Amino acid sequence: MPHTSARPTPASAHRTVAVVLAGGSGQRIGLATPKQLLKIAGKSILEHTLTIFEQAPRVDEVIVMMNPGFVSDAEAIVRGAGLSKVTRVLPGGTSRNATTQLALDALAHLPAETTNVLFHDAVRPMLSQRVIDDCVTALGSFEAVDVAIPSSDTIIEVDDDVITDVPVRSRLRRGQTPQGFRLATIRDAYVKAWDDPGFEATDDCSVVLRYSPGVPIHVVAGEEQNMKVTQPVDIFIADKLFQLASSATPEFSDEDYAKRLAGATVVVFGGSYGIGAGVADLAERHGARVFRYSRGATRTNVANPDDVAAALEQAHSATGRVDFVVNTAGVLRIGRLDKTDPETIEEALRVNYLAPVHIARAAFPYLAQTGGQLLLYTSSSYTRGRGEYSLYSSTKAATVNLTQALADEWSQDGVRINCINPERTQTPMRTNAFGDEPAGSLLSAEKVARTSVDVLLSDLTGHVVDVRREDPPGAVTGAPRGETEGAK
Repeated sequence: MPHTSARPTPASAHRTVAVVLAGGSGQRIGLATPKQLLKIAGKSILEHTLTIFEQAPRVDEVIVMMNPGFVSDAEAIVRGAGLSKVTRVLPGGTSRNATTQLALDALAHLPAETTNVLFHDAVRPMLSQRVIDDCVTALGSFEAVDVAIPSSDTIIEVDDDVITDVPVRSRLRRGQTPQGFRLATIRDAYVKAWDDPGFEATDDCSVVLRYSPGVPIHVVAGEEQNMKVTQPVDIFIADKLFQLASSATPEFSDEDYAKRLAGATVVVFGGSYGIGAGVADLAERHGARVFRYSRGATRTNVANPDDVAAALEQAHSATGRVDFVVNTAGVLRIGRLDKTDPETIEEALRVNYLAPVHIARAAFPYLAQTGGQLLLYTSSSYTRGRGEYSLYSSTKAATVNLTQALADEWSQDGVRINCINPERTQTPMRTNAFGDEPAGSLLSAEKVARTSVDVLLSDLTGHVVDVRREDPPGAVTGAPRGETEGAK
């Protein structure tokens, strides 16, 4: 019997299952490995996507429909990431429709009237929690839900390369996923569809629209960043979007700090003043054993690998562990490159780039034992080299690339690495370079320190975390403005 109206059902009575569709082969973009297994920001695209649903409060269970030749790879990702909501990894079919039917078969044991199912492309790894929540909410009133965004381009219809129609753009939307359904609704639509010899559909909402035309399909507002990795350029764009992602870093309370930092060992290079001192003070106040190293206080030269190794060994010998390593040490030298003497150039390269390299190499064995994190610092100038900042900008760009590369290298070892990108911050280093600046025009070192500790306690890896005066602490944006020089 056709459905003629939405039938409200209390959302609390429903169980929501997310079906992640990961059956692609990667051949469309010339890859030997499925694109959902490519790594971005230290994790495979599939892991990023599954983690989103793992963290979604209103999703109860996750099923992965995987390319049949890579089921074991997906299972290894689930185990390694500790994704407890993923109950099964199943082989997908040879088409989108066949894969959906296999998923429906796997859900046959669930009550059809009180089960919601969300179908989501595995290669949309930047889905927001807001979209998921809106979909589940909408399924309390509607039997089918799509996600879409307005079309910013004019869409044309053509026949043999000749325009035949130009639809009104205001009525057009670009479809995304997830697509959500009451289980009974999508199951019924597919039963009818398979009876049609000409059945073919590119998505599941079109199946409901065609074979259950009386069911209204509600549209939830999507987001531009919820892109699908389909073409080679999408891999590059997705990588940049992760770097500039708008998802918020978890913010922890003082009680959380006390629980998570008690008994931890924190090593801070550049810990005598500024941001480094702020991080050290905050961690120490909440029960961590903090080891501060700097050239002035401990005669530790971060550009010297032996000094770095000795500092980490000292901390480990004293406490038996190293959980977090933070490097805020840096030098800011301003001036034309052709007017800069070789000694200044060497110093800038050693302190601003080689030091993070040495610290990363020396810290890794300790952090691998504890599943810890290395935290580095960049500047808004990393996105574009500017006159008289050539050394500083280029070394800070290198630090960002180092962060992303090591997140990939270390992902299987359980070691995280992130990079803080503070807006112009009130620190002694900045004062030495620029003198006194107007009150209120600079970010406080304390705010950067607080965000730094939040990142240390988070599960993030491979992120550039932008800290601004006007944003909530921990916005993972990394979207620097051209007029700022994020010197610490």
